[in-house]
Amino acid sequence: MKKVFAICLLAGGLFVACGPSAEDKAKAEAAAQAQADSMMKAMEAEEAAAAAAAPVDSTASHDAAGHEAGHDAGHKAGH
Repeated sequence: MKKVFAICLLAGGLFVACGPSAEDKAKAEAAAQAQADSMMKAMEAEEAAAAAAAPVDSTASHDAAGHEAGHDAGHKAGH
């Protein structure tokens, strides 16, 4: 009889405590969304600050591309 009672208590405990309530899930999701929003705002602020701090040099990308193209052509001719 004690075994039956113990099994009933165990089964009842598992049935009651099967996971977080809908309210707990909603709170966790809201907290996660707030954290994600905060992180996105921080990243956007960093990007804006970096863009404002560094002037754009339109010749830098052209020179780098020309150098790489010349380097690859010379490297391939040697092999």
